[in-house]
Amino acid sequence: MTRQLGRFRLHALSAGGQRLDGGAMFGVVPKPLWQKKMPADERNRVPLALRPLLVQTDDELVLIDTGAGNKEDAKFRDMYGLENDGDPTALEDAIRDAGFQPSDVTVVINTHLHFDHAGGDTLRLPDGNVVPAFAGVRHVVQQGEWEFAHLQNERLRASYLLHNLDPLQAAGLLELVDGPAEIVPGIQVLPTPGHTPHHQSVLIHSDDEVALYLGDLVPTTAHLPLPWIMGYDVAPLVTLETKRTVLDWVKKERTLLLFEHDPEIPWGYLAPHEEKPTLVSDRPD
Repeated sequence: MTRQLGRFRLHALSAGGQRLDGGAMFGVVPKPLWQKKMPADERNRVPLALRPLLVQTDDELVLIDTGAGNKEDAKFRDMYGLENDGDPTALEDAIRDAGFQPSDVTVVINTHLHFDHAGGDTLRLPDGNVVPAFAGVRHVVQQGEWEFAHLQNERLRASYLLHNLDPLQAAGLLELVDGPAEIVPGIQVLPTPGHTPHHQSVLIHSDDEVALYLGDLVPTTAHLPLPWIMGYDVAPLVTLETKRTVLDWVKKERTLLLFEHDPEIPWGYLAPHEEKPTLVSDRPD
C-alpha cells in the first residue's frame, strides 16, 4: 500500500506475517477483552503483520525495519508463527512491488533489534554464510539498543539473535546514534522507551505533513488504549508514560500513525475530539 505525505511517498511493505501468543501480546489485559479485537487461533495465537516501511524522500530511499528474514529453522518458525517459510526474497519482492530494487535502498533504520524487526538486515546464503542483505548501506540503531541486545541474558537472548546483527558491524555498516537524530532530511529517530529501554520510533516530515512509525510502542491499533501494553515489554510502566506523551502529541499535531504489526490497518489518524483513542483514515481538520 502506498500513500503520499507531502512530497514523500510512503510504501507499507509486507515481509510476511507471524502469530504470537495473545496473552503475551496483550499483557495484563484479560482475554475476554482482547479477543474481541483480535481473535486467537486454536493455539491462542493472534495474527500479526510484518510491515516494514519504505520512504521515498527527495533524494533517499529509507527502509524502516526489515521483518524476520530467512535464517531460522522450522521449529523456530513454527513457534513464532512466521508465515513466509524462510523465503529469502519476501522483503526483496515487496520492495520490487513498490517499484524499486533492493539496491536502491540508501538507509536502513531499525526501531529496535528483535528478530521480527531486524531479521531481514542479514541474509543466509545457500552456503550457510550470513551477510548483510543491503550491502554498503548504513544501518541506524540506538547505541543503547545495540548494547542491550548484546547482554544475551536469559530474558533477552530469544529475541535478540546475534546472526541478525553482528555481520552488520563486521561489514562496517552499523551507525549508532544516541538519542534523537536526523538521519536524512525530513526523517528523524526519536527514543520511545518501554518495549526495550532504547526503542526508537521514526518521525517523518514533508511540507506541512507529519507521520510517525511507531514500531512496538503501539504495535497494532488494538494497543492504542494506554493500558493495553504487551507482556513482551521490558518496562511496561515506562511504555505507559511514553505512550501517553506520544499519543497526546500526535493528536495535537494531526500526525499520521504507522502500525507495524496490525494485520489489517497500516496507518491512520487519531480523532482529535474523542476521549477514547479512535482511528480515522483522513487527516483531521
